[in-house]
Amino acid sequence: MSVIEKTPAEFWPGVPVVPVMSAGATGGSCLCTAGIAGIPSYGHPGLASDVGDGRAHGKDERVAVKSFFEGGEYLYRLVKGRSGAQ
Repeated sequence: MSVIEKTPAEFWPGVPVVPVMSAGATGGSCLCTAGIAGIPSYGHPGLASDVGDGRAHGKDERVAVKSFFEGGEYLYRLVKGRSGAQ
């Protein structure tokens, strides 16, 4: 969890990391259907949006250009940190 707490602070200082449960299916569902037990799976979108501007799966679904590029760099650093790469 240290990387998952450290990396967001680099991009969004002061914003807390809060675990939530998603009602939708993710790639982590493959771990359950394959009969693999005991492997925790975490989803992490890495996209920032304004509070109350939820447009996921709507007719006008979109993401801000800044959030798109920032999210790519954020996820790159997160995966790099979790893998132990320097």
